[in-house]
Amino acid sequence: MSFCLDTYLQQSDDYEILASKTGFKDCAKIIRSKAPEVVNIKPGDEVLGVRVIGIPPVPIGINESKGTALIPYTKPCHGSAVIELPVDAEEIERIRKLNTK
Repeated sequence: MSFCLDTYLQQSDDYEILASKTGFKDCAKIIRSKAPEVVNIKPGDEVLGVRVIGIPPVPIGINESKGTALIPYTKPCHGSAVIELPVDAEEIERIRKLNTK
């Protein structure tokens, strides 16, 4: 799956912003506290076709029962945010394979 996250957020209502205009460390804390499963990845790894940036290790939350992923999203001049997006089972497995353990 590859798409532009900015375009998706503008054109869809199928997501939830859990935090915005905050620092990356706060985003990481939110993901770790809200996600039933957390996978740590390296900065630059792709999730949903988007290269994720942040302070390593970058946490990605997975809620398999809801079919969602919580990702940190940093936009220059706007700070970081935590976005919960719907993902399919294949994308969840791709995220798990990125785990730095």
